[in-house]
Amino acid sequence: MVQRVAVVGAGSSGLACIKICVDEGLEPVCFESSDDIGGLWKFKESPEPERSSIYRSLVVNTSKEMMCFSDFPMPADYPNYMHNSLLLQYFRLYADHFDLLRYIHFQTTVRSVAQRPDFSLSGQWDIVTINGDGEEERHVFDAVLVCSGHYTHPALPLSDFPGYETFSGRCFHSCEYKDADACRGKRVVVVGIGNSGGDIAVEISRSAEMTFLSTRQGAWVMGRMATNGLPMDMTAITRFNNILIRLLPNTLVNWAVERALNPKCDHKLYGLKPRHRLLDKKPLINDDLPSRILQGALVMKPNLKGFKDSGVEFEDGTVEENIDAVVFCTGYNGNFPFLPPALSEGPHKETLFPPCLSQPTLAVMGLFQTKGPIMPIVEMQARWAVKVFAGLSRLPCKEKMLEVIESERKRNMKSYNCPRKAALQVDFIPYLDFMAEQVGVRPNFLRLLLRDPVLWVRVFFGPCTPYQYRLSGPGQWAGARQAILTQWERVVQPFRTRVVPEPESKPSVLFSPWLLTFGAAVTIAALLQPPTFNVVYKCGVFNNMGL
Repeated sequence: MVQRVAVVGAGSSGLACIKICVDEGLEPVCFESSDDIGGLWKFKESPEPERSSIYRSLVVNTSKEMMCFSDFPMPADYPNYMHNSLLLQYFRLYADHFDLLRYIHFQTTVRSVAQRPDFSLSGQWDIVTINGDGEEERHVFDAVLVCSGHYTHPALPLSDFPGYETFSGRCFHSCEYKDADACRGKRVVVVGIGNSGGDIAVEISRSAEMTFLSTRQGAWVMGRMATNGLPMDMTAITRFNNILIRLLPNTLVNWAVERALNPKCDHKLYGLKPRHRLLDKKPLINDDLPSRILQGALVMKPNLKGFKDSGVEFEDGTVEENIDAVVFCTGYNGNFPFLPPALSEGPHKETLFPPCLSQPTLAVMGLFQTKGPIMPIVEMQARWAVKVFAGLSRLPCKEKMLEVIESERKRNMKSYNCPRKAALQVDFIPYLDFMAEQVGVRPNFLRLLLRDPVLWVRVFFGPCTPYQYRLSGPGQWAGARQAILTQWERVVQPFRTRVVPEPESKPSVLFSPWLLTFGAAVTIAALLQPPTFNVVYKCGVFNNMGL
């Protein structure tokens, strides 16, 4: 029977896993290699090997109501899209509220995770750790939750570009970027148009002499704001919209959304338009990129082809000379060096539950990409994984798991040529609902409609916030209904920093009772009066003309 669970990493995923293990009566032991919680969201002045890294100005691109933990709303006064320091503060509030720090061993690095000799019977794991004093310790655990993330090993494809050895400028990965101070007055090329590439290019363009953004395919650009300045994801990610997208032809949906984006920024004119349609891949979330292009501070360029002494050449044959730095925003390799090769290097390493295990007592959290917030999915993954560990939810056989994995991979290959990227893609609401079904917490919409129609309207037509998965079933939270009914109040709260004077309400002259009475009398008199000569004459003319 599973009792002791090892949690590798104390970032957002690790904290959720600890809390869920405690809720289920298990004994979590978390190993964190640094001296603090937060993982990726803990800003560090200098990058550290095999640790996630962010830049100083990073602001989240999913809103607070969509990305919070399902039973712990973010403070109402938090901005809807917050700076990374505020998100770290939220994690501290979460850890303090649920008393999670006592389960974490800081400055303890997991060296290896291996199956015990009797794994086929016990499902247990041998784990070797190194503490802050360099001492090695050995542990035995019934299950393992891997929460170290896949942003620790940067992919820097310098060898793909001839001439980099003799390039006089500096080449570095975005994980080393902290701010634009070092780029002031220089000519900089940013390679890659993911969210990091867009953010970094925009920030550098405010201080550099000239900034070039190189992209292989382009991207559809969406801002964080929707109509009336409300959070885009809260208006877009709804169950109603999800059904519409599935019922309507993709061509029609793509046409409609692209048509809505282009009036704000003509993607073809701005050199942004990609080869793919909008629904095929994740859009770029960036509020400032089009304006920087409009101001001439940022220039769009095609894919980088190679280096030429002090310059760079692009695939269209153009060359930009006197380039001081090239920033590669080219992603990461999802490596887990502490896991056995069969799990860290196998063909199905991107899955939550590795199919090759005879006992499902290890789960890799957060190894996916989606058009929506990450944290709610990871939290649901943890709830499902703990149920599987406890034997309350059963996985299908290995053959069925492989069949589903390959089917999803082939479906996603239509949009993503890279097999690994294709394997990482999941649909936000369907994936959440699938896991919620396994856990027993998927909302019952018919029952909700009959018993609580007001809440049903909010759940079905409103944003798919994480609280929906705490309304009923295991782990039910008594505050879930109220959290859903008040979620827009928390959206509005940070805007209430100035009392806006309302105009005095005076009765309008146009709607004066005397004026309305006079107008009605004139209208009735006109209708009762017999036709005049001019009217008869005109009618006769019209009739003679055949009209």
